[in-house]
Amino acid sequence: MKRVSLLSSIAALLICTAALAQENGNWRAANQTAKSITGDIAITPEKLYINFARFTMSRIRPLKSDEVAAAFETETAAAGAGSLYRISIPPETKFLHKNTLCGTEETQWVATYSDGKNLKVAFFSDAKPPVFTIDALQNSTNLCGTFSYVR
Repeated sequence: MKRVSLLSSIAALLICTAALAQENGNWRAANQTAKSITGDIAITPEKLYINFARFTMSRIRPLKSDEVAAAFETETAAAGAGSLYRISIPPETKFLHKNTLCGTEETQWVATYSDGKNLKVAFFSDAKPPVFTIDALQNSTNLCGTFSYVR
């Protein structure tokens, strides 16, 4: 019985590790928002690199498929993996063309969704974690922007 439990735990760990690995690496800016604000980015398990600036982040939890669909307007959420991270990017941090991520607010949350060669990233301000429903996101005052990247 212990052997089955151990194997199940190892399998769950491998699945979680594979899901995290999808978003790791270097990403090229794909949409106009990313091209004009962040440029290319890189993600490691504990860091986010934007325009050669390094920010420590902590993975809080995986996103459920319905949360990914609401946040990133995708119907194929089952094909990829999403995560919510805690981060601290001061409002005075400037990126490309002297742009900031959240205006005069501190960027405190990062949501990601990767399906292999595509990555979507949403940045949020506010101390409370974002709510990932269509209604909450449409009426959100703390969603700073959604960015697209490719490998």
